Amino acid sequence: MHRVELKGGADLDGFRRTLRGLVALGVEPDEVDWSGGEAPSLFGDAAPLPADAPPVPLPRPVGALIESVVCHRDPERYALLHRLVRRVLRGERDMLDHHADPLVHRLALLDKAVRRDLHKMHAFLRFREVRDPNGAERYVAWFEPDHFIVEATAPFFVERFESLVWTILTPVGSLHWDRRSLTIGPAALRPEGLDRDDRFAEGWQRYYESTFNPARVNPTAMRAEMPRKYWANLPEAAAIPAMIRSAPARVQAMIEAEAAAPRRRNPDKAVAAMARQEPATLAELNRIIRAADPLVPGATQAVLGEGPEGAVIAIVGEQPGDQEDLEGRPFVGPAGQLLSRALEEAGIERRAAYLTNAVKHFKFVARGKRRLHQSPTAGEVKHYRWWLMKELSFVRPRLVVTLGATAALALTGRSVSVLRERGPMGFGQRGLGDWNGFVTVHPSYLLRLPAGEAAEQAYRDFVIDLRRAREMVEGVG
Repeated sequence: MHRVELKGGADLDGFRRTLRGLVALGVEPDEVDWSGGEAPSLFGDAAPLPADAPPVPLPRPVGALIESVVCHRDPERYALLHRLVRRVLRGERDMLDHHADPLVHRLALLDKAVRRDLHKMHAFLRFREVRDPNGAERYVAWFEPDHFIVEATAPFFVERFESLVWTILTPVGSLHWDRRSLTIGPAALRPEGLDRDDRFAEGWQRYYESTFNPARVNPTAMRAEMPRKYWANLPEAAAIPAMIRSAPARVQAMIEAEAAAPRRRNPDKAVAAMARQEPATLAELNRIIRAADPLVPGATQAVLGEGPEGAVIAIVGEQPGDQEDLEGRPFVGPAGQLLSRALEEAGIERRAAYLTNAVKHFKFVARGKRRLHQSPTAGEVKHYRWWLMKELSFVRPRLVVTLGATAALALTGRSVSVLRERGPMGFGQRGLGDWNGFVTVHPSYLLRLPAGEAAEQAYRDFVIDLRRAREMVEGVG
Protein backbone atom coordinates (compact mmCIF):
# COMPACT_ATOMS: atom_id res chain seq x y z
CA MET A 1 0.00 0.00 0.00
CA HIS A 2 1.34 3.41 -1.06
CA ARG A 3 0.57 6.16 1.41
CA VAL A 4 0.51 9.62 -0.17
CA GLU A 5 0.59 12.83 1.86
CA LEU A 6 -0.32 16.07 0.15
CA LYS A 7 -0.55 19.57 1.55
CA GLY A 8 -3.85 20.64 3.01
CA GLY A 9 -6.24 22.49 0.73
CA ALA A 10 -5.95 22.28 -3.04
CA ASP A 11 -2.51 20.79 -3.72
CA LEU A 12 -2.70 20.62 -7.52
CA ASP A 13 1.08 20.53 -8.05
CA GLY A 14 1.51 17.83 -5.42
CA PHE A 15 -1.25 15.72 -6.95
CA ARG A 16 0.23 16.01 -10.44
CA ARG A 17 3.70 15.11 -9.20
CA THR A 18 2.39 12.11 -7.25
CA LEU A 19 0.14 10.98 -10.09
CA ARG A 20 3.12 10.87 -12.48
CA GLY A 21 5.02 8.63 -10.07
CA LEU A 22 2.06 6.30 -9.53
CA VAL A 23 1.42 5.98 -13.27
CA ALA A 24 5.11 5.35 -13.94
CA LEU A 25 5.07 2.46 -11.42
CA GLY A 26 1.71 1.14 -12.64
CA VAL A 27 0.14 1.49 -9.18
CA GLU A 28 -3.59 0.70 -9.08
CA PRO A 29 -6.03 3.09 -7.33
CA ASP A 30 -6.89 0.45 -4.69
CA GLU A 31 -3.21 0.32 -3.71
CA VAL A 32 -3.05 3.99 -2.68
CA ASP A 33 -3.98 5.68 0.57
CA TRP A 34 -4.62 9.35 -0.32
CA SER A 35 -4.48 10.74 3.20
CA GLY A 36 -3.86 14.22 1.80
CA GLY A 37 -2.32 15.28 5.10
CA GLU A 38 -5.86 15.55 6.49
CA ALA A 39 -6.24 12.21 8.32
CA PRO A 40 -3.87 9.61 9.83
CA SER A 41 -3.07 6.54 7.72
CA LEU A 42 -3.30 2.91 8.83
CA PHE A 43 -0.72 1.71 6.34
CA GLY A 44 2.62 3.10 7.48
CA ASP A 45 5.05 5.26 5.57
CA ALA A 46 4.60 6.06 1.90
CA ALA A 47 6.56 4.01 -0.62
CA PRO A 48 9.09 6.06 -2.58
CA LEU A 49 7.92 7.34 -5.98
CA PRO A 50 10.20 8.34 -8.87
CA ALA A 51 10.94 12.05 -8.70
CA ASP A 52 11.52 12.43 -12.44
CA ALA A 53 8.47 10.59 -13.81
CA PRO A 54 7.28 11.96 -17.18
CA PRO A 55 4.03 13.96 -17.55
CA VAL A 56 0.83 11.98 -17.99
CA PRO A 57 -0.87 12.67 -21.37
CA LEU A 58 -4.55 13.39 -20.73
CA PRO A 59 -7.38 14.90 -22.79
CA ARG A 60 -7.84 18.61 -22.13
CA PRO A 61 -11.32 18.21 -20.50
CA VAL A 62 -9.84 15.71 -18.03
CA GLY A 63 -7.06 18.15 -17.11
CA ALA A 64 -9.60 20.95 -16.59
CA LEU A 65 -11.73 18.69 -14.39
CA ILE A 66 -8.71 17.80 -12.26
CA GLU A 67 -7.86 21.50 -11.72
CA SER A 68 -11.41 22.10 -10.51
CA VAL A 69 -12.01 19.00 -8.36
CA VAL A 70 -8.77 19.31 -6.35
CA CYS A 71 -10.30 22.51 -4.92
CA HIS A 72 -13.21 20.56 -3.38
CA ARG A 73 -13.29 19.70 0.33
CA ASP A 74 -14.22 16.05 -0.28
CA PRO A 75 -11.37 13.98 1.29
CA GLU A 76 -11.85 11.34 -1.42
CA ARG A 77 -11.27 13.77 -4.31
CA TYR A 78 -7.70 12.63 -5.06
CA ALA A 79 -8.65 8.94 -5.01
CA LEU A 80 -11.57 9.61 -7.36
CA LEU A 81 -9.34 11.54 -9.76
CA HIS A 82 -6.74 8.75 -9.67
CA ARG A 83 -9.45 6.27 -10.71
CA LEU A 84 -10.51 8.60 -13.51
CA VAL A 85 -6.96 8.96 -14.83
CA ARG A 86 -6.32 5.21 -14.65
CA ARG A 87 -9.40 4.46 -16.75
CA VAL A 88 -8.54 7.17 -19.27
CA LEU A 89 -5.04 5.75 -19.71
CA ARG A 90 -6.55 2.30 -20.30
CA GLY A 91 -8.45 3.54 -23.33
CA GLU A 92 -11.58 5.30 -22.01
CA ARG A 93 -10.45 8.70 -23.27
CA ASP A 94 -14.04 9.87 -23.87
CA MET A 95 -15.42 8.64 -20.55
CA LEU A 96 -16.42 12.17 -19.47
CA ASP A 97 -19.10 11.98 -22.19
CA HIS A 98 -20.75 9.08 -20.34
CA HIS A 99 -22.70 11.07 -17.78
CA ALA A 100 -24.45 8.00 -16.33
CA ASP A 101 -21.15 6.49 -15.23
CA PRO A 102 -21.13 6.65 -11.39
CA LEU A 103 -17.54 7.97 -11.20
CA VAL A 104 -18.15 10.60 -13.90
CA HIS A 105 -21.42 11.63 -12.22
CA ARG A 106 -19.79 12.07 -8.81
CA LEU A 107 -16.86 14.07 -10.19
CA ALA A 108 -19.29 16.26 -12.15
CA LEU A 109 -21.09 17.09 -8.90
CA LEU A 110 -17.80 18.04 -7.24
CA ASP A 111 -16.85 20.18 -10.23
CA LYS A 112 -20.24 21.91 -10.20
CA ALA A 113 -19.92 22.70 -6.49
CA VAL A 114 -16.47 24.24 -6.98
CA ARG A 115 -17.57 26.33 -9.96
CA ARG A 116 -20.58 27.56 -8.02
CA ASP A 117 -18.32 28.50 -5.11
CA LEU A 118 -16.04 30.42 -7.48
CA HIS A 119 -19.05 32.27 -8.86
CA LYS A 120 -20.22 33.18 -5.37
CA MET A 121 -16.80 34.54 -4.41
CA HIS A 122 -16.62 36.59 -7.61
CA ALA A 123 -20.13 37.96 -7.04
CA PHE A 124 -20.33 38.44 -3.27
CA LEU A 125 -16.85 39.53 -2.17
CA ARG A 126 -16.82 43.20 -1.15
CA PHE A 127 -13.75 45.32 -0.44
CA ARG A 128 -13.61 47.87 2.37
CA GLU A 129 -11.21 50.80 2.41
CA VAL A 130 -8.69 50.81 5.28
CA ARG A 131 -5.51 52.75 6.00
CA ASP A 132 -2.16 51.21 6.79
CA PRO A 133 0.07 52.67 9.57
CA ASN A 134 1.62 55.08 7.05
CA GLY A 135 -1.77 56.43 5.98
CA ALA A 136 -1.72 54.75 2.53
CA GLU A 137 -4.99 53.37 1.25
CA ARG A 138 -5.59 49.62 1.02
CA TYR A 139 -8.69 47.59 0.35
CA VAL A 140 -9.49 44.53 2.44
CA ALA A 141 -12.20 41.89 1.99
CA TRP A 142 -13.33 38.92 4.06
CA PHE A 143 -14.97 35.88 2.47
CA GLU A 144 -15.85 32.38 3.64
CA PRO A 145 -15.70 29.93 0.70
CA ASP A 146 -17.09 26.43 0.96
CA HIS A 147 -14.05 24.91 -0.78
CA PHE A 148 -10.32 25.56 -1.32
CA ILE A 149 -10.80 28.06 -4.16
CA VAL A 150 -8.76 31.05 -2.97
CA GLU A 151 -5.76 30.52 -5.24
CA ALA A 152 -8.00 29.54 -8.19
CA THR A 153 -9.94 32.80 -7.96
CA ALA A 154 -6.85 35.03 -7.75
CA PRO A 155 -6.55 35.81 -11.52
CA PHE A 156 -10.11 37.18 -11.54
CA PHE A 157 -9.44 39.71 -8.78
CA VAL A 158 -6.00 40.70 -10.13
CA GLU A 159 -7.52 41.51 -13.51
CA ARG A 160 -10.58 43.25 -12.06
CA PHE A 161 -8.73 45.36 -9.45
CA GLU A 162 -5.25 45.62 -10.98
CA SER A 163 -4.79 49.29 -10.04
CA LEU A 164 -5.61 48.89 -6.32
CA VAL A 165 -3.61 47.59 -3.36
CA TRP A 166 -5.82 44.90 -1.82
CA THR A 167 -5.96 41.91 0.50
CA ILE A 168 -8.51 39.09 0.54
CA LEU A 169 -8.75 37.14 3.79
CA THR A 170 -10.50 33.77 4.16
CA PRO A 171 -10.45 30.85 6.64
CA VAL A 172 -8.59 28.72 4.06
CA GLY A 173 -6.00 31.17 2.71
CA SER A 174 -5.35 34.77 1.73
CA LEU A 175 -4.32 36.86 -1.28
CA HIS A 176 -2.24 40.06 -1.27
CA TRP A 177 -1.82 42.30 -4.36
CA ASP A 178 0.46 45.39 -4.44
CA ARG A 179 -0.22 46.45 -8.07
CA ARG A 180 2.83 44.47 -9.24
CA SER A 181 2.84 40.99 -7.70
CA LEU A 182 0.48 38.55 -6.03
CA THR A 183 1.29 36.81 -2.75
CA ILE A 184 -0.54 33.69 -1.56
CA GLY A 185 -0.82 33.73 2.24
CA PRO A 186 -2.10 31.50 5.03
CA ALA A 187 -5.59 31.22 6.51
CA ALA A 188 -6.84 34.23 8.45
CA LEU A 189 -9.42 35.34 11.00
CA ARG A 190 -12.06 37.92 10.23
CA PRO A 191 -10.62 41.38 11.06
CA GLU A 192 -12.44 43.45 13.63
CA GLY A 193 -14.23 46.57 12.42
CA LEU A 194 -14.27 45.50 8.78
CA ASP A 195 -18.04 45.91 8.54
CA ARG A 196 -18.05 49.60 9.44
CA ASP A 197 -19.62 52.01 6.96
CA ASP A 198 -17.32 53.49 4.34
CA ARG A 199 -17.53 54.99 0.88
CA PHE A 200 -17.28 51.62 -0.84
CA ALA A 201 -20.18 50.27 1.22
CA GLU A 202 -22.29 53.32 0.47
CA GLY A 203 -21.48 53.01 -3.22
CA TRP A 204 -22.51 49.35 -3.34
CA GLN A 205 -25.80 50.11 -1.56
CA ARG A 206 -26.67 52.98 -3.88
CA TYR A 207 -25.81 50.87 -6.92
CA TYR A 208 -27.97 47.96 -5.70
CA GLU A 209 -30.91 50.25 -4.93
CA SER A 210 -30.66 51.88 -8.37
CA THR A 211 -30.74 48.51 -10.19
CA PHE A 212 -33.48 46.94 -8.03
CA ASN A 213 -36.63 46.20 -10.05
CA PRO A 214 -39.69 46.22 -7.74
CA ALA A 215 -41.82 44.59 -10.43
CA ARG A 216 -39.73 41.42 -10.35
CA VAL A 217 -39.43 40.79 -6.61
CA ASN A 218 -39.06 37.09 -5.80
CA PRO A 219 -37.67 36.59 -2.26
CA THR A 220 -37.31 32.82 -2.74
CA ALA A 221 -35.19 33.26 -5.86
CA MET A 222 -33.21 36.04 -4.19
CA ARG A 223 -32.33 33.80 -1.25
CA ALA A 224 -31.35 30.99 -3.62
CA GLU A 225 -29.00 33.24 -5.60
CA MET A 226 -27.75 35.22 -2.59
CA PRO A 227 -27.74 32.81 0.42
CA ARG A 228 -27.93 34.35 3.88
CA LYS A 229 -24.38 33.20 4.75
CA TYR A 230 -23.05 36.00 2.51
CA TRP A 231 -25.30 38.78 3.80
CA ALA A 232 -23.01 39.82 6.64
CA ASN A 233 -20.32 40.78 4.10
CA LEU A 234 -22.66 42.55 1.66
CA PRO A 235 -23.31 46.24 2.44
CA GLU A 236 -26.29 46.24 0.05
CA ALA A 237 -27.99 43.46 2.02
CA ALA A 238 -29.09 46.01 4.64
CA ALA A 239 -31.33 47.66 2.04
CA ILE A 240 -33.10 44.48 0.92
CA PRO A 241 -35.89 44.27 3.57
CA ALA A 242 -36.99 47.88 3.02
CA MET A 243 -36.92 47.49 -0.77
CA ILE A 244 -39.06 44.34 -0.58
CA ARG A 245 -41.57 46.07 1.70
CA SER A 246 -41.84 49.09 -0.59
CA ALA A 247 -41.97 47.08 -3.84
CA PRO A 248 -45.82 46.89 -4.17
CA ALA A 249 -46.23 50.63 -3.72
CA ARG A 250 -43.43 51.37 -6.19
CA VAL A 251 -44.96 49.04 -8.77
CA GLN A 252 -48.34 50.77 -8.42
CA ALA A 253 -46.69 54.15 -8.86
CA MET A 254 -44.94 52.91 -12.00
CA ILE A 255 -48.27 51.72 -13.42
CA GLU A 256 -49.96 55.03 -12.73
CA ALA A 257 -47.12 57.14 -14.08
CA GLU A 258 -47.45 58.34 -17.66
CA ALA A 259 -45.13 56.46 -20.00
CA ALA A 260 -42.34 58.59 -21.41
CA ALA A 261 -39.79 57.79 -24.07
CA PRO A 262 -36.23 57.70 -22.78
CA ARG A 263 -34.08 60.73 -23.57
CA ARG A 264 -31.04 59.94 -25.63
CA ARG A 265 -28.30 62.29 -26.68
CA ASN A 266 -28.01 62.49 -30.44
CA PRO A 267 -24.40 63.05 -31.57
CA ASP A 268 -25.65 64.24 -35.01
CA LYS A 269 -27.16 67.36 -33.43
CA ALA A 270 -23.94 68.16 -31.59
CA VAL A 271 -21.92 67.64 -34.79
CA ALA A 272 -24.24 69.96 -36.76
CA ALA A 273 -24.00 72.63 -34.05
CA MET A 274 -20.19 72.49 -34.13
CA ALA A 275 -20.18 72.75 -37.92
CA ARG A 276 -22.22 75.96 -37.74
CA GLN A 277 -19.52 77.54 -35.56
CA GLU A 278 -17.04 77.32 -38.46
CA PRO A 279 -13.85 78.78 -36.91
CA ALA A 280 -11.42 80.44 -39.30
CA THR A 281 -8.19 79.53 -37.45
CA LEU A 282 -6.80 76.85 -35.18
CA ALA A 283 -6.72 79.36 -32.33
CA GLU A 284 -10.46 80.05 -32.78
CA LEU A 285 -11.16 76.31 -32.86
CA ASN A 286 -9.20 75.82 -29.65
CA ARG A 287 -11.19 78.58 -27.93
CA ILE A 288 -14.41 76.78 -28.88
CA ILE A 289 -13.09 73.42 -27.63
CA ARG A 290 -11.84 74.98 -24.39
CA ALA A 291 -15.22 76.59 -23.70
CA ALA A 292 -17.28 73.45 -24.41
CA ASP A 293 -18.55 71.22 -21.62
CA PRO A 294 -17.28 67.62 -21.67
CA LEU A 295 -19.74 65.12 -23.15
CA VAL A 296 -19.21 62.91 -20.08
CA PRO A 297 -19.01 65.16 -16.97
CA GLY A 298 -16.00 65.04 -14.67
CA ALA A 299 -13.02 66.21 -16.70
CA THR A 300 -11.02 69.14 -15.33
CA GLN A 301 -10.47 70.79 -18.70
CA ALA A 302 -10.25 70.16 -22.43
CA VAL A 303 -6.80 69.02 -23.56
CA LEU A 304 -5.88 70.74 -26.82
CA GLY A 305 -3.45 69.61 -29.47
CA GLU A 306 0.18 70.66 -29.22
CA GLY A 307 2.69 71.36 -31.97
CA PRO A 308 3.23 73.63 -34.96
CA GLU A 309 0.75 74.25 -37.76
CA GLY A 310 2.25 72.79 -40.90
CA ALA A 311 3.81 69.88 -38.98
CA VAL A 312 4.85 67.09 -41.35
CA ILE A 313 3.45 64.40 -39.01
CA ALA A 314 0.35 64.60 -36.82
CA ILE A 315 -0.03 61.96 -34.09
CA VAL A 316 -3.56 61.24 -32.84
CA GLY A 317 -4.20 59.34 -29.61
CA GLU A 318 -7.40 58.19 -27.93
CA GLN A 319 -8.17 60.70 -25.17
CA PRO A 320 -6.32 62.52 -22.37
CA GLY A 321 -5.34 60.54 -19.29
CA ASP A 322 -5.34 61.58 -15.65
CA GLN A 323 -2.09 63.61 -15.81
CA GLU A 324 -3.02 65.17 -19.15
CA ASP A 325 -6.35 66.27 -17.70
CA LEU A 326 -4.64 67.95 -14.75
CA GLU A 327 -1.85 69.62 -16.76
CA GLY A 328 -3.91 70.45 -19.87
CA ARG A 329 -1.27 69.06 -22.26
CA PRO A 330 -1.36 65.90 -24.39
CA PHE A 331 0.92 62.90 -23.79
CA VAL A 332 2.60 63.93 -20.55
CA GLY A 333 1.71 60.81 -18.50
CA PRO A 334 3.43 57.39 -18.56
CA ALA A 335 2.14 56.58 -22.06
CA GLY A 336 3.32 59.98 -23.31
CA GLN A 337 6.77 59.45 -21.83
CA LEU A 338 7.02 56.09 -23.59
CA LEU A 339 5.88 57.76 -26.84
CA SER A 340 8.60 60.43 -26.51
CA ARG A 341 11.25 57.75 -26.08
CA ALA A 342 9.99 55.79 -29.09
CA LEU A 343 9.81 58.94 -31.27
CA GLU A 344 13.42 59.75 -30.43
CA GLU A 345 14.54 56.22 -31.33
CA ALA A 346 12.57 56.44 -34.59
CA GLY A 347 14.25 59.72 -35.55
CA ILE A 348 11.16 61.92 -35.12
CA GLU A 349 11.53 65.14 -33.18
CA ARG A 350 8.53 65.39 -30.84
CA ARG A 351 8.35 69.19 -30.83
CA ALA A 352 8.25 69.19 -34.65
CA ALA A 353 5.22 66.87 -34.72
CA TYR A 354 1.62 67.80 -33.91
CA LEU A 355 0.17 65.73 -31.02
CA THR A 356 -3.54 65.58 -30.25
CA ASN A 357 -6.35 63.21 -29.24
CA ALA A 358 -9.54 62.04 -30.94
CA VAL A 359 -11.51 62.85 -27.75
CA LYS A 360 -10.64 66.08 -25.97
CA HIS A 361 -11.84 65.33 -22.42
CA PHE A 362 -10.76 62.70 -19.88
CA LYS A 363 -13.39 60.00 -19.23
CA PHE A 364 -12.92 58.03 -16.03
CA VAL A 365 -14.54 56.11 -13.21
CA ALA A 366 -13.64 56.95 -9.59
CA ARG A 367 -12.12 54.21 -7.40
CA GLY A 368 -11.50 55.81 -4.05
CA LYS A 369 -9.08 58.68 -4.74
CA ARG A 370 -8.08 57.19 -8.08
CA ARG A 371 -9.53 58.10 -11.47
CA LEU A 372 -9.39 55.04 -13.70
CA HIS A 373 -9.46 55.56 -17.46
CA GLN A 374 -12.57 54.46 -19.39
CA SER A 375 -12.53 54.04 -23.15
CA PRO A 376 -14.86 56.39 -25.05
CA THR A 377 -17.86 54.91 -26.83
CA ALA A 378 -18.40 55.14 -30.60
CA GLY A 379 -21.00 57.86 -29.97
CA GLU A 380 -18.53 59.89 -27.93
CA VAL A 381 -15.90 59.56 -30.67
CA LYS A 382 -18.47 60.77 -33.19
CA HIS A 383 -19.29 63.75 -30.95
CA TYR A 384 -15.68 64.96 -31.06
CA ARG A 385 -14.86 63.92 -34.68
CA TRP A 386 -15.76 67.23 -36.32
CA TRP A 387 -13.34 69.08 -34.03
CA LEU A 388 -10.56 66.62 -34.86
CA MET A 389 -11.12 66.89 -38.61
CA LYS A 390 -11.20 70.68 -38.45
CA GLU A 391 -8.05 70.65 -36.32
CA LEU A 392 -6.17 68.55 -38.87
CA SER A 393 -7.39 70.77 -41.71
CA PHE A 394 -5.63 73.71 -40.02
CA VAL A 395 -2.43 71.74 -39.29
CA ARG A 396 -2.24 70.24 -42.83
CA PRO A 397 0.08 67.30 -42.02
CA ARG A 398 1.54 65.12 -44.75
CA LEU A 399 0.87 62.04 -42.64
CA VAL A 400 -1.49 61.27 -39.73
CA VAL A 401 -0.38 58.51 -37.34
CA THR A 402 -3.16 57.04 -35.21
CA LEU A 403 -2.31 55.38 -31.89
CA GLY A 404 -4.82 52.65 -31.06
CA ALA A 405 -8.30 51.61 -32.20
CA THR A 406 -10.20 54.69 -30.96
CA ALA A 407 -8.05 57.11 -32.96
CA ALA A 408 -8.36 54.89 -36.03
CA LEU A 409 -12.16 54.81 -35.58
CA ALA A 410 -12.24 58.61 -35.45
CA LEU A 411 -10.29 58.93 -38.72
CA THR A 412 -11.95 56.09 -40.68
CA GLY A 413 -15.45 55.91 -39.27
CA ARG A 414 -15.17 52.14 -38.80
CA SER A 415 -13.76 49.68 -36.29
CA VAL A 416 -10.11 48.93 -37.00
CA SER A 417 -8.24 45.87 -35.72
CA VAL A 418 -4.93 47.58 -35.00
CA LEU A 419 -2.76 44.46 -34.65
CA ARG A 420 -4.06 43.06 -37.96
CA GLU A 421 -4.23 46.30 -39.96
CA ARG A 422 -1.26 48.26 -38.57
CA GLY A 423 0.59 50.11 -41.27
CA PRO A 424 -0.34 52.63 -44.02
CA MET A 425 -4.05 53.47 -44.41
CA GLY A 426 -6.04 56.23 -46.07
CA PHE A 427 -7.96 58.55 -43.71
CA GLY A 428 -10.77 61.05 -44.26
CA GLN A 429 -14.43 61.56 -43.34
CA ARG A 430 -17.35 63.18 -45.16
CA GLY A 431 -15.27 65.69 -47.09
CA LEU A 432 -13.78 67.14 -43.90
CA GLY A 433 -10.31 65.97 -44.82
CA ASP A 434 -8.30 63.41 -46.71
CA TRP A 435 -4.88 62.36 -45.42
CA ASN A 436 -2.25 59.72 -45.82
CA GLY A 437 -2.41 57.71 -42.64
CA PHE A 438 -0.55 55.13 -40.60
CA VAL A 439 -2.11 52.89 -37.92
CA THR A 440 -0.14 51.57 -34.94
CA VAL A 441 -0.70 50.66 -31.30
CA HIS A 442 -1.18 53.09 -28.43
CA PRO A 443 1.75 53.31 -25.96
CA SER A 444 -0.65 52.46 -23.11
CA TYR A 445 -1.08 49.04 -24.73
CA LEU A 446 2.66 48.47 -24.35
CA LEU A 447 2.54 49.53 -20.69
CA ARG A 448 -0.13 46.91 -19.97
CA LEU A 449 1.98 44.02 -21.30
CA PRO A 450 3.74 41.85 -18.67
CA ALA A 451 7.46 42.52 -18.47
CA GLY A 452 9.47 40.13 -20.61
CA GLU A 453 10.66 39.40 -24.13
CA ALA A 454 7.15 39.74 -25.60
CA ALA A 455 6.82 43.27 -24.19
CA GLU A 456 10.28 44.23 -25.42
CA GLN A 457 9.47 42.93 -28.91
CA ALA A 458 6.17 44.84 -28.94
CA TYR A 459 8.06 48.05 -28.12
CA ARG A 460 10.60 47.37 -30.89
CA ASP A 461 7.71 46.85 -33.34
CA PHE A 462 6.23 50.18 -32.22
CA VAL A 463 9.51 51.98 -32.93
CA ILE A 464 9.67 50.27 -36.33
CA ASP A 465 6.16 51.57 -37.11
CA LEU A 466 7.16 55.13 -36.23
CA ARG A 467 10.32 54.82 -38.29
CA ARG A 468 8.27 53.62 -41.30
CA ALA A 469 5.94 56.61 -40.84
CA ARG A 470 8.94 58.95 -40.87
CA GLU A 471 10.28 57.30 -44.02
CA MET A 472 6.88 57.71 -45.72
CA VAL A 473 6.88 61.50 -45.27
CA GLU A 474 10.53 61.74 -46.26
CA GLY A 475 9.59 59.90 -49.45
CA VAL A 476 6.81 62.40 -50.17
CA GLY A 477 9.43 65.17 -50.30
